[in-house]
Amino acid sequence: MNPPQVLLVTGGSRGIGAATARLAARQGWAVAVNYAARSDAADEVVSAIRADGGRAVAVQADVADEPQVLAMFARIDRELGRLTGLVNNAGVVDVTARVDGMSLARLRRMFDVNVIGSFLCAREAVRRMSTRHGGAGGAIVNVSSAAARLGAPGQYVDYASAKGAIDTFTIGLAREVANEGIRVNAVRPGLIETDIHASGGIPDRVERLAPSVPMQRGGTADEVAQAIAWLLSPAASYTTMSLVDVSGGR
Repeated sequence: MNPPQVLLVTGGSRGIGAATARLAARQGWAVAVNYAARSDAADEVVSAIRADGGRAVAVQADVADEPQVLAMFARIDRELGRLTGLVNNAGVVDVTARVDGMSLARLRRMFDVNVIGSFLCAREAVRRMSTRHGGAGGAIVNVSSAAARLGAPGQYVDYASAKGAIDTFTIGLAREVANEGIRVNAVRPGLIETDIHASGGIPDRVERLAPSVPMQRGGTADEVAQAIAWLLSPAASYTTMSLVDVSGGR
């Protein structure tokens, strides 16, 4: 009997993360749903997965805090088993600002969560998946953004820059572990209907910018989750180091 496939979705309580966790569970993954503060939202995702017959646990951790990341992975080891999949989805934006108006605290938060958090989680995942470390291989999907290509001038160049770093991280890590049974890819969502825009102070951002998208609409979290699920699956067995745009042509 094959061992269970175990997936960690960071930032899995809402938006793209929640959609990915639910879809992956339907496809047979045992899912660790990470959250930073919203335990109620994470518990709701876990309850929905279990109601459908899936296996899931909610795990709290600020991905920018190394001790919390280590504790999270140790709990997953105990409760679900050895990790075989990671979706680095946890991320933050901030209110619209020009670079000349950004504080050091804002910049540190942006890169600590969006970049360093992804590094820490990927490091721990590789230690469990890599054949070099006795693992059976696996897949990592980083959630970047179309902002990495567009720069987000006058809005959040810091966020775009952090996601640009994720693109480079994806390429480098993919090459580093390609012969150790691990595939590393990224998705770059465009204008997606999630509450991350409200946290950045522009709740109607998708509606306002939809006319600029060649497909004339925003995307959904479920549409991004489908791309992530494919990259995690055996159907993408020869795909690594890819940056997949899910942006409606934007």
